[in-house]
Amino acid sequence: MAKRLGKAATAAQLEALRKRAAGCRDCPLWANATQTVFGEGDARAPIMIVGEQPGDVEDREGHPFVGPAGRILTQGLGEAGIDRRHVYITNAVKHFKWEPRGKRRLHKSPAQREIEACYQWLESEMQAVQPKLVVALGATAAKVLLGPRFRITQGRGEVQRREGLPDVIATYHPSFLLRIRSRPEGEEAYGQFVGDLRAASRYVQD
Repeated sequence: MAKRLGKAATAAQLEALRKRAAGCRDCPLWANATQTVFGEGDARAPIMIVGEQPGDVEDREGHPFVGPAGRILTQGLGEAGIDRRHVYITNAVKHFKWEPRGKRRLHKSPAQREIEACYQWLESEMQAVQPKLVVALGATAAKVLLGPRFRITQGRGEVQRREGLPDVIATYHPSFLLRIRSRPEGEEAYGQFVGDLRAASRYVQD
């Protein structure tokens, strides 16, 4: 990692990256998205949270994790003792990929080439913020950071190390928790999610 800049300089660096990313045309996703949804938060955050891609609400509003999944994330962070204002939150892919279903726009998983095209922005965010720990939400974010063989079911909640990256803890994506919240296993999974966030908090305090 490069020498860490002060908070104001890092914020300016992130703003410059945001402006550049707004004009990115390196994959086709920009054509059907309302806008680029770049990362936001504390420029010197010890924890960076990385999801998969913006959802419908995020695409319309231009901010990461402000829809239903974002409310679950904010709740989980609060229960884990983490102030959302003191983390940096972003996604592996910065445009919403969707397919029409009547009047609704339903999430569609990004293709590998789309993920690879967008990695330049995530990499630049990590280099700018230089967090002590990255929390990867869901399989896509975890595989982007830890490789295609990584499985949430096997490595969830454990600190993972990969050369050239901050340490990583992977956990469930809040959208997954939303999908299963009415099932018997939903409460247990949410408890594990909060436990993983607590582990992240303890890690950066050590």
